[in-house]
Amino acid sequence: MSNDSFFREVNEEIRQDQAKALWDRYGAFVIGLAVAIVLGTAAFVGYEYWTGTQASRSGDEFAKALALANEGKDDDALAAFAALEKEGYGAYPVLARMRAATVLVDKGDTAGAVSAFDAIANDNSVMASLRDIARLRAGMVLVDNGSYADVAKRVEQLATDANPFRHSARELLGLSAWKEGRAADALKLFEQIVADGEAPRGTRERAALLVELIRGSGNAS
Repeated sequence: MSNDSFFREVNEEIRQDQAKALWDRYGAFVIGLAVAIVLGTAAFVGYEYWTGTQASRSGDEFAKALALANEGKDDDALAAFAALEKEGYGAYPVLARMRAATVLVDKGDTAGAVSAFDAIANDNSVMASLRDIARLRAGMVLVDNGSYADVAKRVEQLATDANPFRHSARELLGLSAWKEGRAADALKLFEQIVADGEAPRGTRERAALLVELIRGSGNAS
C-alpha cells in the first residue's frame, strides 16, 4: 500500500469517527430542529389556508348583505351586517358597522346613523383611516340634520393642512357654515380648497362654484 493510500484511509477513518462523535452529541438536536421546521411549516400553511377561508367566507357574507341593502331590504341587511360584525373576519366587522350606519341613513334614522358612526370614530381598535372616514360620514349626515357645531365636532380635526381628508372636511364645514348664514366663514373654507393644488378636481370645482356664488350674493363681507 502506498503512503498516499494509507493516509487517505486514515483520514477517512478520522472523518467517520468525528462525524459519529458529532452525531452522538448533536443528533437529537438536529432531529428536533428538523421536526420543528416541518411542524412550523405545516402550521404556517394551515394558518394561511384558514385565514384565507375565513376572509373568503366573510367577503361572501358582506356581498350578500350589500345586495340586501341595495334591494331596499333594510331590516334584513341590518341583521346580516350585525351577524358579520360579530362573526366576521379581518376588516369585515368594521366594514359591516360602517355599512349598517349607512343603511340607517337610508331608513331616515339619522340620529341612529350618527351614533353608529361616532361609535366607530371613537373605537381605538379600529384603523385610524376608517375612524376618520366615520367622522366624515357623521359630518355629512349632520350638514343637513344638525348644526355647524355638530359638524365641527366631528370633522374640524380633519381640516388641518397635513390631513389627507382636509378637502372633504373643509367642504362639509363650508356647507354647514353657509347653511347657518356664516357666509364669510364658508367663503374662507371654500377658498382654502380652491387654493389647495392637492384637492381632487371635483371638490375644487364645487368649491370654486360656491366661492363665486357667495361672492355674488354680497353676504361675505
